[in-house]
Amino acid sequence: MNHRYRLAVGLAALYGLLALLFSILGAVLWADMQNVERQATLDILQPRLPLAVFVILLAWAALGGLVWLLYRAYALAPMRMREQALVMVASNPSLRLQERGASEIRTLAQVVNALADQRESLQQDVAQKIEQAKASVEEERNRLAALMSELTQSVVVCNLDGRILLYNSRARLQFQVLGSNTPGGNATLIGLGRSIFAVMERNLITHALESVQHRLRRGSAQPSANFVTTTRAGQLIRVQMAPVFGAAGASDAGADRSISGYVLMLDNITRTVQAQIQRDQLLQTLTEGSRAALGNVRAAVENLQQYPDMESQQRDRFVGVIRDEVQAMSQHLNQATADYGDALKTHWPLEDMHGADLLQAARQRIEQRLGLSVTVDALAQDLWIRVDSFALLQSLSYLAARLKDARAVDAVALRLNPAGRMVELDLLWSGDALDASVLSNWELAPLRAAGEDSSLTLHDVIERHGGELWQQRDALTPLSLIRMLLPTTVAQDAADPATWLRNESRPEYYDFDLFRQTEETRALDDQLLTKLSYTVFDTETTGLEPSAGDEIIQIGATRIVNGRLLRNEAIDQLIDPKRRLKPESIPIHGITEEMVKGQPTIAEVLPVFHEFCEDTVLVAHNAAFDMRFLQLKEATTGIEFRHPVLDTLLLSAVIHPNQESHRLEAIAERLGINVIGRHTALGDAIVTGEIFLKMIPLLAEQNIHTLGQARAAAAKTYYARVDY
Repeated sequence: MNHRYRLAVGLAALYGLLALLFSILGAVLWADMQNVERQATLDILQPRLPLAVFVILLAWAALGGLVWLLYRAYALAPMRMREQALVMVASNPSLRLQERGASEIRTLAQVVNALADQRESLQQDVAQKIEQAKASVEEERNRLAALMSELTQSVVVCNLDGRILLYNSRARLQFQVLGSNTPGGNATLIGLGRSIFAVMERNLITHALESVQHRLRRGSAQPSANFVTTTRAGQLIRVQMAPVFGAAGASDAGADRSISGYVLMLDNITRTVQAQIQRDQLLQTLTEGSRAALGNVRAAVENLQQYPDMESQQRDRFVGVIRDEVQAMSQHLNQATADYGDALKTHWPLEDMHGADLLQAARQRIEQRLGLSVTVDALAQDLWIRVDSFALLQSLSYLAARLKDARAVDAVALRLNPAGRMVELDLLWSGDALDASVLSNWELAPLRAAGEDSSLTLHDVIERHGGELWQQRDALTPLSLIRMLLPTTVAQDAADPATWLRNESRPEYYDFDLFRQTEETRALDDQLLTKLSYTVFDTETTGLEPSAGDEIIQIGATRIVNGRLLRNEAIDQLIDPKRRLKPESIPIHGITEEMVKGQPTIAEVLPVFHEFCEDTVLVAHNAAFDMRFLQLKEATTGIEFRHPVLDTLLLSAVIHPNQESHRLEAIAERLGINVIGRHTALGDAIVTGEIFLKMIPLLAEQNIHTLGQARAAAAKTYYARVDY
């Protein structure tokens, strides 16, 4: 320990100083003696030399004991009191100093404890008043939580970096990674502080944000955007995006309002779309299959009416035709009813969009990605269209890229004109018109342009809109054009911005501190400990020798985001080690052979755990032990944990170098944390997480604020030398 080392060095220096002083004194006396005196002195000391050495050693031992007692009373006791006092100030106000050491030190501890009692009493009074003042706010929070839990829609709130700040239970279920029978099935890709881009395509959200910003610049009262995406399970999700304004922009109704994030409202439309597709298919089947039969029936009836005196044999033949056709129609109806769900075309919901917004977005996209000059013709301000804007912008970029490559076009123009219940979207250029076969080939090729690939074709996009596509010469100008016929819609009524802000803005019932996180590009070592997200985990194993074949039998993990321990976002998974458990380990963790039999293997669990840890710093107690087990599985599973790691054992030695124990229970007792569920993986992970949160302000007291500083300080401790 550091204090023992310092004590040994101090005693050695004291002994050396005494030896030097006595040597100098002896040398001076010896030099002052006559030869006769020197001989007499030698005659006296030589027979008594062992006794003199014994007396000297005894005196040194007594002196060392006295120094040790004084050191404990006046040096070690204050150092331990200092560490306890820092814990009392920063983490555990109920902790009291132990009355050890000299009487003066004990008196000082009593005074400090009395002051701590007064401080805690004042803190309790202040806390009580704060709780009373927060009662109404808490009631509103509960109302919001109840409302969100009952919403049939999934709601996710994100900052501009795509980090999730809030979500309801419907959203969590919507993006469940694995089922209940899948290893780690209680872990989801969605969670506080995690990226929404893990579950949704980045381009879709970026495009929707651009649409919202375009509408803001136009002074739109409700600058929302809509798009449709698919989940990993293939479900169709309709997403409505609404902006969250920053504090500076919330009171400004103009176009300069600053967006600090966005709300995504998710609606699973898979069944609705399937039902609509089935109805369309049934109608199409009945229409096509019944047309010929109805024609035959009509012809037979007309003949019967036209020739009422025809022979009975011929009349029976026409009646038989009617009977056979009606029977065939009945069979066809039954067959269509049974088979209308087969071979259906995908129906894709469209969104209402202002025409000016579409042309502006297309102009910006083509100029930035293709380097072409783009002009936009003026159009009516009330012209609205119903489109899949993302696919349509991809189509325009694709056509512009084809014109640039095939016809060396360096400038294009965009035009949008009403055409009855449809609108004409024109892409114009200077040069010869295209051959019909060329446009047909372009129409059937995948949309690949400006580094973006899509499985859709231009034909798919036009068909999705129920429109048409052709090329011609422009009647008004000497230009060629490609025209798309698209559906239109009625203009949306714009509400008063002040009214919308007053009635529709979301109240600040939650502390969305994550809105201020914009340091994505900075190195993690330079990040403040208070700003990072953490995965706190623990493992239970068959034994204590990972290199000798011991295996993990349980992983427990939870997350820390924005200084909060998220107990509900957790992994608690038993693992089949495919080997027998050591009998001596079973009483410690309480896991038996029957409990792990049939559970997922480590190869199944590690990918889920790795995904759960994405974009976080790993935290564990005695992390070298747990990380060794994970590293030994890299070769067989292909899963590598390259995350930064913090160890609460090492951090405890940094914060409290003079304490006797750094076991998890001892640290928890010092910091005033109740230990519940000890020696279960998730229980230990939760306790470790609470300890780590208490350690952050104590590290700050030692001027350790960033991840890099914490790792460097931990690496210098004695316990960092332990190897497994």
